[in-house]
Amino acid sequence: MLQKILKGILIFFAVLIALAYTFGYDYLFKGIRETYLRGETGSSIDDGAYFKSHTIAKGNSAPWVKDSLYNKKPLPKSLVEDLKQSKTASFLIIKNGKLVHEEYWDGYNQNSQTNSFSMAKGITVMLVGKAIEQKKIKSFDEKFSNFFQNYNNIKFGKSLTLANLAEMEAGLNWKEDYNNPFLPNAKAYYGKSLEEAVFLRDFKNQPGTQFEYQSGATQLLGFALRKSIDKTVAQYASENLWQPLGMEQNATWNTDDFGMEKTFCCINSNARDFAKLGQLFLNDGEFGGKQILNSDFIEKMRTPTKLSGEAYGSGLWINNDAVVKHYYFRGLYGQYIIVIPEKQMVIVRTGMDKRETFDEKGRPVQVEFYVNEVVKNFD
Repeated sequence: MLQKILKGILIFFAVLIALAYTFGYDYLFKGIRETYLRGETGSSIDDGAYFKSHTIAKGNSAPWVKDSLYNKKPLPKSLVEDLKQSKTASFLIIKNGKLVHEEYWDGYNQNSQTNSFSMAKGITVMLVGKAIEQKKIKSFDEKFSNFFQNYNNIKFGKSLTLANLAEMEAGLNWKEDYNNPFLPNAKAYYGKSLEEAVFLRDFKNQPGTQFEYQSGATQLLGFALRKSIDKTVAQYASENLWQPLGMEQNATWNTDDFGMEKTFCCINSNARDFAKLGQLFLNDGEFGGKQILNSDFIEKMRTPTKLSGEAYGSGLWINNDAVVKHYYFRGLYGQYIIVIPEKQMVIVRTGMDKRETFDEKGRPVQVEFYVNEVVKNFD
């Protein structure tokens, strides 16, 4: 009897595995291995080491200059309590181009590299802007089908532009859900092939007619970028961002099994270096006396679109409804690079906040809380 039961169990799992491979769900096995078997319940900020990656090499490091008041003024108790409850790893404040405050929790420190998650979307758009500046890409109005001609044969595909992808107006048949393992986010994150994860998606709307945040859009944008340059996306990021910004550490960008960067997410870096990306926007694309990105392009990225309800630009979330206006890179579980122009401030927060709540435009309310608390106490 016992042998029959064991045989039945083995047959059941064999059939289950065969079905998973047949219907393209074999990525679930990697998902299980890299989550539950490591004691996690899902993706985490420390995932980077468990995936293939390309190095984003730094050049000559230019560490942040510390303000004369560096770490002399504590964060307000209400903010500290919130940061602890939300499992924050790091919290940095830059003011007038100098490091005013940095604090770490749960064993993380200034050298800790954590997953950017979707903050990488903004970085991908930045790199496309650089490729346009270098005439490797014609413009954001260029059709995606110029890069991948088969999109001329897909309904709605032939009208898709790079701007549609950057502004989250692609119209893809893609439900953005990180909790359901059978939806495309999981396949893109854990799967072997990003091509399989995104190129097989069709469209549900005419591009440019509706705002819908979709990771697949930024991954398609990354494929167009990769096809336009004669190197990996990580190498391009090194040459055009990490080196000219004087980052303190090499970073890594996770890839699929074929070496394509997950441009919708997954840059592993430290809080200080993330802050330099925010400072670049605060400086209108200039850093260290050099124009790293075109100022007109910077303005385009931080200009909200009508279809998003004035809440999203190109790779960036925007809140001009707040008392203190700000815009930011945003990643899953509360990864933020927040830029506050009128106060000449940049805030970086990394960690694992799974309590996120959102306003009526889909923006996390926590960001405005951070902005208000920091401005009130450090302005």
